[in-house]
Amino acid sequence: MQSIEPFNHELATKAEKLGKLPKEWLEVIYQEKWFQLFVPKSLNGLGMDFLEALKVEEKLARLDGSLGWTVTLCAGAAWFTGFLNESLCNEVFPKKDLCFAGSGYVGGKAQKIGNEYLIQGSWTYASGALHATHFTANCELIENGNPLLDDQGNPIIKAFILKKEEVEILDGWNYMGMIATGSHAFKADKISVPLNRCFEIKPKMATLEDPIFQVPFLQFAEATLAVNILGIASHLIDLVEESFWMRHDYRSYDKKHLAYFESILSNKRKKLKKQKKKFYDQVEVFWESLEKDRKSSEQHLSDVSKYSRKLTGTCRKATSELFPFSGLHGAKTQTELNRVWRDFNTVSQHSLLIFPF
Repeated sequence: MQSIEPFNHELATKAEKLGKLPKEWLEVIYQEKWFQLFVPKSLNGLGMDFLEALKVEEKLARLDGSLGWTVTLCAGAAWFTGFLNESLCNEVFPKKDLCFAGSGYVGGKAQKIGNEYLIQGSWTYASGALHATHFTANCELIENGNPLLDDQGNPIIKAFILKKEEVEILDGWNYMGMIATGSHAFKADKISVPLNRCFEIKPKMATLEDPIFQVPFLQFAEATLAVNILGIASHLIDLVEESFWMRHDYRSYDKKHLAYFESILSNKRKKLKKQKKKFYDQVEVFWESLEKDRKSSEQHLSDVSKYSRKLTGTCRKATSELFPFSGLHGAKTQTELNRVWRDFNTVSQHSLLIFPF
């Protein structure tokens, strides 16, 4: 991985003020092709396997929450490359500053008219929107003014690729943390796009052969979000420890208080390390099976989901119990500790990993 020198507290503070990743970070991201973690080498991407990419995302999130999250979500949107029409891939790649941003929200409607779709709608929480060259947007399909339904009577949903000049970004990210992700909303107002901009995110619909595109979207999302939460939690725990010993220097805790803190810190770190190992071990088993058989068992998928949730739960418990030991330093808004705490307590609210089952 690139030297961590550019990813320091000063630039993280700058990123928060900008509400997006600073150019110093973007230069490294483009150089290292982190927005294209899963894009095949044949399309000038990194072509990483699942396990390798998760470890990169964890390390970036540990450096800075907004950095790790933006790379993860934009790389995840670019993972859709494996489901795109060949002619569209050839149109889009290669591009040095390529950046996909997307939203899981079904906020639009797409009406097929001849050889085009007419798209209108708005979508929320597109991390990296301010850097994006392309957006992915989920739409209900419409025909003759009526929604198309599947065999169960549910609306048919498909995803579309939109270019940045075709959408309007809406200032919609007003939360206490992850500020530099620039996770804004965007809208499209009756734009016409060719048929090849439409795709489905299902393993059987993959247009590229790389095994990474056989990972079901749910497990892909759960695992990538879990490693971000892990990275930010690890950073937060380190900063809490640093703050505690700084407080000890001027207030001199007695031996029983020091022993109490050290016991809790050691216990939480051991539990987190143990859960992290279980998570990565399970992902490795899943990935090896997928590479070998080109498909994954229901048990492997269930285990990836389970350990993503267990890891997230362990992170929540560890940080919530340790944070009070940072004292008022942790509540001081301009400190690194407070920023990382705000990032953690924003990102860990993601609905996908709230429940333990």
